[in-house]
Amino acid sequence: MLKIINGIKYLSIPFVYLWKFTVIAFVIWVGCFMYGYRVTYSQCWGVVIGAEFIFLIPEVLKIIWFMIIQTDPGYHEIRAFYPFSLMHFFDYYSFDKRWAYPLRALNLFEIAYWFMLVSGIHHYARKERKIVWLIVSCSYILLFALWLAFYVIVYK
Repeated sequence: MLKIINGIKYLSIPFVYLWKFTVIAFVIWVGCFMYGYRVTYSQCWGVVIGAEFIFLIPEVLKIIWFMIIQTDPGYHEIRAFYPFSLMHFFDYYSFDKRWAYPLRALNLFEIAYWFMLVSGIHHYARKERKIVWLIVSCSYILLFALWLAFYVIVYK
């Protein structure tokens, strides 16, 4: 039974990412619509998928780090490691575990993701970059911050 559950977990990964791309693209598309930009949903979806590739870099860095530099890590060291995140400014063992995900999520790659979203929407909208920053800030970044706050509040 445990093998079946693990198999279902691995098979569900593409659907989880598909859902993530769909929701983020929808949020950005609504932001574009509210500012009067004619950017299609499929263009927003393509921008989100393209920008998501930035998150492969920290995973590759994590693999390289634990293969070359720290070759005998413990479980908690692997869980706490996320390159260029706020997690590195805190001791993983000393703070409440509800803060682990938000501290990992706030990193340089997330900021690079915002820049990639702005560049992609700017490419399709052909408007001022300042307005595109407002769109991404009022749609994605705001909801991302609310999600992190919600996570901290409900985590047990």
